[in-house]
Amino acid sequence: MCGILGLVGSESEETTQRVMREMGDAIVHRGPDDAGYWAEPGFGFGMRRLSIIDVENGSQPMWVNSELGIVFNGEIYNYKEIRESLKSDGYHFTTRSDTEVLLKVLHRDGLGGLKLLNGMFAIALIDRRSKKLSIVRDRMGIKPLYYGQREGRFAFCSEIKGLLKAFENKPKLDFQSIHHYLTFRYVPSPDTMWEGIHKLEPGHILTFDLREQVFQVSQYWELSFNNKSEDSQGDYLKDFTVRFEGAVRRRLEASDVPVGVMLSGGLDSSAIAATAVRLGKNHFHTFNVAFEEGGEYSEAEFAKEVSRHLGTVHHQVNISKRQFVDFLPTYASISDEPLADLSSIPLCFVSRLAQKHVKVVLSGEGSDEVLAGYNFDQINRKLTVLNRLINLTHGRDLGLLGKSLPNLIGKNNNQYSIQRLLSPHMTKVFSEREKSKLWIEQGAYRSSIAKIRDWYDEVLSPDLLDQMLQVYCRSWLVDDLLMKADKMSMANSIELRVPFLDHTFVEWAQTIPNSWKIGGGDIKHSTKRILREYARGLLPQQIIDRPKRGFPVPAYHWMQNDAEIRQLAADKLIGPKSMLSDLFELEETRKVFQASKTDSRAVSKVWSLYILEEWLRKWS
Repeated sequence: MCGILGLVGSESEETTQRVMREMGDAIVHRGPDDAGYWAEPGFGFGMRRLSIIDVENGSQPMWVNSELGIVFNGEIYNYKEIRESLKSDGYHFTTRSDTEVLLKVLHRDGLGGLKLLNGMFAIALIDRRSKKLSIVRDRMGIKPLYYGQREGRFAFCSEIKGLLKAFENKPKLDFQSIHHYLTFRYVPSPDTMWEGIHKLEPGHILTFDLREQVFQVSQYWELSFNNKSEDSQGDYLKDFTVRFEGAVRRRLEASDVPVGVMLSGGLDSSAIAATAVRLGKNHFHTFNVAFEEGGEYSEAEFAKEVSRHLGTVHHQVNISKRQFVDFLPTYASISDEPLADLSSIPLCFVSRLAQKHVKVVLSGEGSDEVLAGYNFDQINRKLTVLNRLINLTHGRDLGLLGKSLPNLIGKNNNQYSIQRLLSPHMTKVFSEREKSKLWIEQGAYRSSIAKIRDWYDEVLSPDLLDQMLQVYCRSWLVDDLLMKADKMSMANSIELRVPFLDHTFVEWAQTIPNSWKIGGGDIKHSTKRILREYARGLLPQQIIDRPKRGFPVPAYHWMQNDAEIRQLAADKLIGPKSMLSDLFELEETRKVFQASKTDSRAVSKVWSLYILEEWLRKWS
């Protein structure tokens, strides 16, 4: 695990080395154990390393015959099997690292070798013979990778803060991205908060021609949710068990350092911990975070119950209101872009706790998006009823569903329209009308609703649940959940692994019948039905039956009811030093803030503006 970087331009080898080291220094937290840089006139690449596999010998960059070189961030969980295949083809190895295996399989198979990889990764591969640079991001988008071309240079890096060091001048703010952030509370891919700086999207390759100084982006893997009819002869629970336990096993075994589990006390992380025990891992470390506020803002007792049940070595950190507030400026620096997900901050605190005991943790991200958690069972029931109504009326009597529905019809069909009416997206903080009132200068910003429509239009399946799950995986999962997971864990030099996003598990889960996700028919409706069935006998029934909760954070409560916090927010948002006042009408911001005293919906708006203000103070 590490951070990677690279620079293409017309500079000398000496200049390239200097700039790369500045980039590397900006992301030293991603790899405090080691650093490696290589340059020639016009090109260089490098890395900061957090040693996980072959601690002594896994330094990068690595080369084959000084012709094909690699830097790599992530882990290849099936590297031992691939290495045996390479040995049978005559390849020899000087290390035990997955980096050397990755380099040599790409030497043997070209970029077609990506299909053999099971892992999370951001890769940079330079072929000095063809003068081609390729950068690659893993299928699900677990590891981030950014790139930009300006001032005669092309650069890439694992974090934006490192990428900005590649350019003499800071890019301009991307107002379209701010516009989307206000609705989503994150910046959707492939754009960022900076003009000309982009995220390489999951399952994509960027190939840069060093001779022509041009690049193209292509896709090598994509999501394809398309559930199948139930096979009466199929043993879906057995299939789940084999695939899920395989995913957990791979993430436990591919490490030469201790591995722990982030244990919230919810079903997802508890199932991972229980599976680790089932696979023979005992007395391992588990980690939980709670607020001193207690009550509904602590799930610590659930985590402790699971720990006692499984016999883990459990650790907990409690966060005070003062710690939370004082951390916000640091959070703006860590996150690179504004990310108004309340749970990001406790995740950083628990990562700091875990780093004292282990270098690797497993976490439950992705379960809800792949197996239909949250309230997908309720949504699907409503959508199914409405879809039947549409079919009965042949779409003619849309007035029954409200006047807004005809305006939401997309190219898929009327099913798409129903989804957009009831469940447009995980987050919808500011509406288009509310945003238009905020901006001082009214730009021709594309609506965030249109962005959501684009995501739904990419889905081929006509099934309602398939469409929603694929959109959630395509957007919310990648740019919120996985982004915060990577940034908060790596800020503390700890690697976070996500078994539910093993691509072979995801490919299988995309096709299983909906009844195994949300029930239906003769089966009681329940979210993540197949995971709950698997967990029976492994976990206390109380944990299995717990309804889904987002991580409980009292920030909204403080923002409404705590005089000190409200004054702090007022000073930042509408005080004389407010940076938001350069973008937004001060009076409109004041109205939002005042409404938050009694309107819970307005509190989420204030929080999003607060995080944006902190980010602007740090970065703009």
